[in-house]
Amino acid sequence: MQKNIVVTGGTKGIGRALVIRFLRAGYPVVTCARSAADLAALQAAATEQVPGAVLHTFVADLSKRTETVLFTEFVQSQGPVEVLINNAGAFIPGRLQDEPLDGSQLRQMLDVNLLSAYDVTQALLPGLLAQRSGYVFNICSTASLTAYPNGGSYGIAKHALLGFTRNLREELKDAGIRVTAVLPGATLTASWEGVDLPAERFIRAEDVADTIFGAFSLSPQAVIEELLIRPQLGDI
Repeated sequence: MQKNIVVTGGTKGIGRALVIRFLRAGYPVVTCARSAADLAALQAAATEQVPGAVLHTFVADLSKRTETVLFTEFVQSQGPVEVLINNAGAFIPGRLQDEPLDGSQLRQMLDVNLLSAYDVTQALLPGLLAQRSGYVFNICSTASLTAYPNGGSYGIAKHALLGFTRNLREELKDAGIRVTAVLPGATLTASWEGVDLPAERFIRAEDVADTIFGAFSLSPQAVIEELLIRPQLGDI
C-alpha cells in the first residue's frame, strides 16, 4: 500500500499544482482548504485530469487549532504518510507601523503561516518517527530571507517558518526523515491578482511543484535543505 502525500491548502496556486503533480505520479493525496466548493472543484479536476486518482479532501481552516486537530485526525485515519507539505498560508501587505496596535495582524499571520505548519507537523511527526522515513516540505518564501517593503507581519511569520524548518532538519536527520525549506519568489497565484505584470514575469506554480517532486525523488541519502526559486528576471 502506498503511503499518502499530505498537502495543506491544496486548492489554489502551488498547493493545487502539488496535488496534481503527485496524483499524476500515482500517489494518493490528502488535502484541505477552507472552502468546500473549492475542494469539490479540485476533486472534479483531479478526476478529469488523472483517471483513477485517489484524493481525500477535508474542509478546515488551519489558522484555527481546533480545525487543525480535526484535519490531522482525518489524515491519520487515511493511513501512513510519506510526505507532508505545509503549504497553507496567507499574505496581508502593509508596513509594521500601520498595523493594528493590538497585534492582531501579527497573530493572524503567525497562525496561518507558522502555527498551522507547526501544529500539523507535530501531530503527524510521531508516525514518521515510528516508520523512520518520510519527508517534510515547508513552503516558505524569499520573504523568509529578505525583508521587503510592505512585508510587515507576513515577513516576520515567514522568517519564523524558515527557522522552524531549519530546526526540524537538524533534529530529524538521524531519524531518516528529510526536511526541506522551499523558498519561492513571485509565483503566479491568486496573491498577485490585479497586478499589472505579464504572466511571463512570474514563476509558474507547476515549476515549483515539479522542483519539489524532484527533491522528493532523490535517494534517501540526499536532501536539499533549502530550495530557493526566483523568477528568471529576479524578484518583483
